[in-house]
Amino acid sequence: MNFKKLLAECIGTFVLVFAACGVAALTGGSLVATAMTFGLVIVAMAYSIGRVSGCHINPAVSLGCAIAGRMSWIEFLGYVCAQVVGGFLGGVAIFGIVKMAGINRIGDACNGVIGGDVTAGAVIGSLLAEIILTCIFVYVILNVTDEKAGTSKKAGVVIGFTLTLVHLIGIPLTGTSVNPARSIATALNAWIFDRTTDALAQVWIFIVAPLAGAALAALLYALLNKEKAAENKDAE
Repeated sequence: MNFKKLLAECIGTFVLVFAACGVAALTGGSLVATAMTFGLVIVAMAYSIGRVSGCHINPAVSLGCAIAGRMSWIEFLGYVCAQVVGGFLGGVAIFGIVKMAGINRIGDACNGVIGGDVTAGAVIGSLLAEIILTCIFVYVILNVTDEKAGTSKKAGVVIGFTLTLVHLIGIPLTGTSVNPARSIATALNAWIFDRTTDALAQVWIFIVAPLAGAALAALLYALLNKEKAAENKDAE
């Protein structure tokens, strides 16, 4: 296990939660400001820690890479642990600061079911939304980081814009997770600092759905690239 890679993932996820979830909390969940911040953090981290760890900073992204054969399952588990720890510490830092300042908006950074009422329809809708949004996000990542695509130098920008896009769609629905580490961090810190358990009770949705969406993206990537590889072989 490469310690530098794990540290890079921990730092990157710390920054993601501290900055992006911090903006969500401080702006009352502003759609544009929050969406843009998530995208900008990804761009910044992609061109800094990306050269060390690949800048996954998201268990769903790591799962997609593992299924696609770009990392071992042991490395996947290490990445996930580092991301969860980094996200949690980022939440402790930003929400601790917010709480000390007397601003009680931690809930605005948490994920929750569509509409806020935990009904069967809301849960199913939230699961579907997060699966689709994560699938889009991870599918783009797998394609633009493909060495054969020749887009590696632009990958960070493309991925950042894509994350902004899925947040613009998803924030009015679930607050947008597409990242279990981010959801776990905010849910735990909402309980620690506000003693509210709503986000913690619903966090399973934002673990299961993003992982399912990532798996779907990896399968689509494998299917479409296999067909493309077969076409190129026939052309030769």
